[in-house]
Amino acid sequence: MAEIKVDCAGQNCPVPLVETRKALRKAAIGDVVEVVGTHPSSKKEIPMAARAMGLEVLDVKEDGERWTIRIRR
Repeated sequence: MAEIKVDCAGQNCPVPLVETRKALRKAAIGDVVEVVGTHPSSKKEIPMAARAMGLEVLDVKEDGERWTIRIRR
């Protein structure tokens, strides 16, 4: 099992969502994709998109403006 990191800090929509989707497509079943970003609406869109793909959102953490989302493929 691998952990794939996607750093989208400072990037606005749709970049974080696009980069997350790319990472999720490359990930093997069971891999965890960790996305870090700062764009507020991406924090809502990424978990919704992951759930729509049938994937498990492990957690969403916030640290000031920065957020981290972990998704299991």
